[in-house]
Amino acid sequence: MFTGLIEDRGEITAVARSRDGVVLSVATQLAGEIRPGDSVAANGVCLTAVNVSATGFDTEVMNETLSRSSLAEIAPGSTVNLELAMRPTDRLGGHIVQGHVDGTGEVLDVLEDGFSRRVLVAASPELLRYVVVKGSITVDGVSLTVAALDSATFTVSLIPETLARTNLGSAAAGRIVNLEVDIVAKYVERLATASLAHFPTPAA
Repeated sequence: MFTGLIEDRGEITAVARSRDGVVLSVATQLAGEIRPGDSVAANGVCLTAVNVSATGFDTEVMNETLSRSSLAEIAPGSTVNLELAMRPTDRLGGHIVQGHVDGTGEVLDVLEDGFSRRVLVAASPELLRYVVVKGSITVDGVSLTVAALDSATFTVSLIPETLARTNLGSAAAGRIVNLEVDIVAKYVERLATASLAHFPTPAA
């Protein structure tokens, strides 16, 4: 489990592709805190660290993950937002993030707004059904608050700290981002649907 508060921007140093999946090599200042088998969120995708060294780690990305996230197109030299798994004693400063990406969105526009920056993201109706204004959404692993919403897009506002600490500071129109909606919203829908199924439809 994660909180969406980014701890480091790692650099992809190598990408090994095969029909079985992709092996990524990631350089990070967090390497000293990572052990083989640990979970690490990279751009919001929960991955397992292997072959950990003093300067980074490798991770194996399976085809299912590649089909749902922007990691399919990642290249050496790219930066990724990194977060280590939350400890039970940590503050939950963001929101509950599983690292299970629901899909991708596309940045449509980026607008300066005082010291902050507003980012407009297009997403599918299947994802937007779980999004509410002032609710939480994870964009490339970053826990953000939804500032505006319509039938095809949502807007988030990035404070200077987020712009400086994450790769969203370089986000521009056309960029594909990983999205994870609030897991609570999905559970509420599931439970509500199941409950309604027990009640008969009133006769006309």
